Amino acid sequence: MSVSLDALDPALRAFVHTVCSEGARLADGRTLDWPQQRAIAEAVRTPWRAGGPVMAETTTHRIAGESGGFTVRVHRPQGSSARAPALVYLHGGGWCLFSLDTHDRLMRELAERAGVVVIGVDYALAPEHPYPVALEQCIDAIRALRERPEAFGFDASRLALGGDSAGANLALATALRLRDVGAHAGIEALLLLYGAFDTALDADSVHTLGTAEDMLSADEMAAYWRAYLGPDASTCRDGYAVPAHAELHELPPTLLLWGERDVLAAQNATMATRLRAAGVHVDAHAYPRTPHSFIEAMSTSEIARDALSRGAGWLRSHLAVTQDACA
Repeated sequence: MSVSLDALDPALRAFVHTVCSEGARLADGRTLDWPQQRAIAEAVRTPWRAGGPVMAETTTHRIAGESGGFTVRVHRPQGSSARAPALVYLHGGGWCLFSLDTHDRLMRELAERAGVVVIGVDYALAPEHPYPVALEQCIDAIRALRERPEAFGFDASRLALGGDSAGANLALATALRLRDVGAHAGIEALLLLYGAFDTALDADSVHTLGTAEDMLSADEMAAYWRAYLGPDASTCRDGYAVPAHAELHELPPTLLLWGERDVLAAQNATMATRLRAAGVHVDAHAYPRTPHSFIEAMSTSEIARDALSRGAGWLRSHLAVTQDACA
């Protein structure tokens, strides 16, 4: 067993081994294009999104945005009302992979545990749709939700933005854009899970946490950035694309969760520090012996379930979830 895998919590070690070995089996040594990679990613994640809470209602809606039409999926937990607040959730996958399906259980878990409506955005993927298409669609989603909250059944004055990995990047970038155009009122919280905030990786992390045997390698992360931003990704200083270069003032209270055995761990810690320095109310927690994407192992990992509960508690607190919102 590799040193990297051996350093993980046993349940998460099994998760990483299963996901990576199944992905390698399906790839069968081939060089894959992005559609082929997506098909394998969907297949590998299928068992890990099974089960979980049963929603009172799940609906899909089509939104016609300036950057192209897209779908949102609305999860309404048992006992919620039209007065319930909402979390707009953006899935990870390096801006190139994954979908509302791969993250369906994660969204349902947050909906039930927090007592909020969770709205997943099926944004367009890179490299076919490079920056800023996905970000523009996230902005379009917020605009549409605010314009017709009755069609989606939630309180548009109490919204949170959240996401994991590339989705955490998009959630933070969406908050920055809304702030800069004076449209951030009503965004009450950010939930950022092991986010990709900087094209530059910590040098020590590259060698110890970002190898080919890790859940997310340094080479994979570089490929994702290039697909999203183009060949000059490493020199991009656009704060909406690379939030490490953004001014971070006047953002809502933010919870950052990440694993210490993640090649992105150092930049998550740095982001928490920078947000605090900018006057943002921040809570942050790094889970020991935990890799990238660990929350997806919620069916087998107590650590993943703890992270879900921590995130749900943050949402309940900052969205002021009350009995009347769940009645």
